[in-house]
Amino acid sequence: MNGSRRTVAVLVAVAALVVPAAPATAGVLAQAHTAGRVTAAGQYTWPGVYFEGRFFGTGVGVVLDDSVNDYDVQVDGRTVASLVTPGRTTHWVRGLSDGVHRVRLVKRTESPWAAGQFGGFVADGAVLAKPAPRTRQIEFVGDSLTAGYGNLSTTRDCSANGGVTRNTNTDLSFGALTARALNADYQVNAFSGLGVVRNYNGHSAGTSYRTYYDRALLNVEGDVWRKPASWRPQVVVVGLGTNDFSTPLNPGEPWTPDTLVADWKAAYQGFLAKLRTRYGTATTIVVSVPEATGTFADAARQVVRESGDPRVRLWNYADPALDRLGCDWHFSARDHRLIAGKLGEYLAGLSLRW
Repeated sequence: MNGSRRTVAVLVAVAALVVPAAPATAGVLAQAHTAGRVTAAGQYTWPGVYFEGRFFGTGVGVVLDDSVNDYDVQVDGRTVASLVTPGRTTHWVRGLSDGVHRVRLVKRTESPWAAGQFGGFVADGAVLAKPAPRTRQIEFVGDSLTAGYGNLSTTRDCSANGGVTRNTNTDLSFGALTARALNADYQVNAFSGLGVVRNYNGHSAGTSYRTYYDRALLNVEGDVWRKPASWRPQVVVVGLGTNDFSTPLNPGEPWTPDTLVADWKAAYQGFLAKLRTRYGTATTIVVSVPEATGTFADAARQVVRESGDPRVRLWNYADPALDRLGCDWHFSARDHRLIAGKLGEYLAGLSLRW
């Protein structure tokens, strides 16, 4: 689903200074921990990608090259700066106590058409060995509901308060919140507007989420993410289907309501089989549905039942308490917190091999 874009934002910083600089990509992944789909040169497109580092000193600089996305900079667990389309720069946070600190950079927004680039951390002192990866890993697959589309807005029409981009923060999506509550590394592999076989209102015919899932860089046709051996999530939460069924079929689309369901089910089964092949039999795959009843909910139940896989589970999180006050009737920040709590409870009831 698409919406308007916001042009107004506030940069929040603690003794921050922005100095133009060229990203120094050498050793970026050697000095910063990330679980995201990031190339060796430090490029990425998926939302919610984060980098974590450690340093000794009174200041830290974040080297970036990105004129499209928004970011948060966090030091010792506190957000100290929000960067709106920072461009080619090193953003400094200074005035810290002299000692060991942790720094985290997170991409708040979606940019399937353009890659950002992280050039590493620098310090008024010394950059230390990167934090160790977490034992727990979760992958979130989905569309705008998973990406946190418009979640900071308190009005469904967010055109007057800055638009979708300025009102989106994937770091406050239910997936990111759930993973952090469980101390898990995570990926948010979400792409707004896409479905399993049919995109929102039938746009971009001939493509779907499955066209892009294997890519690291969404804007590079044919790109393939080289999954590191270290990425073996114990849980994959799949939230696809809203866009397939939320709008009526248009004249010229190649389905009837019944054949759309049949094609969706077949494609979804194929996608689940891909995940099972990629991650093995130990991974629990959670098919998530935000609707209690209807065509989508019924088809998802059938997919899970017909999979014959005991580690493919259905999680229906429809709840009248969800206000959908985000942009264009998407989940609000409050909704994402509520859903994260429900997901945490659901996962606690599974026999997960953490």
